Amino acid sequence: MPQTTPSAAALGPPAGEASLRAIAMPADTNPNGDIFGGWLLSQMDLAGGNFAGQRSRGRVATVAVTAMTFHLPVFVGDEVSCYCALERVGRTSMTVRVETWVRRRDGGEVVKVTAGTFTYVAIGVDRRPRPIDPA
Repeated sequence: MPQTTPSAAALGPPAGEASLRAIAMPADTNPNGDIFGGWLLSQMDLAGGNFAGQRSRGRVATVAVTAMTFHLPVFVGDEVSCYCALERVGRTSMTVRVETWVRRRDGGEVVKVTAGTFTYVAIGVDRRPRPIDPA
């Protein structure tokens, strides 16, 4: 039986801007039949990397994932949406908060399933760290 949480309204809206949307598919499951946490983490990294790349106006590399918390499972057929918000900009790196919400396939309930903090470094054409415009 699926776990339930307070309604999305009780949790508040997703923080940040929508950066990725995907449908969880059967090939993405773990041996228990739920969506594999590694697949979810990769979707979050894609969303965060895209967000960081747009903010830095160029290539970025993931250097850290911290404070990753899985609240609820994701099921096959759920619509997975990742929202990104900038937490900090340094000279060559930035920290991005990524929240993942799902719209359940059966009934449309929207719930927050996980969140994490990702750090990206801006990379120049020489594949070395480059400064990020602080504005």
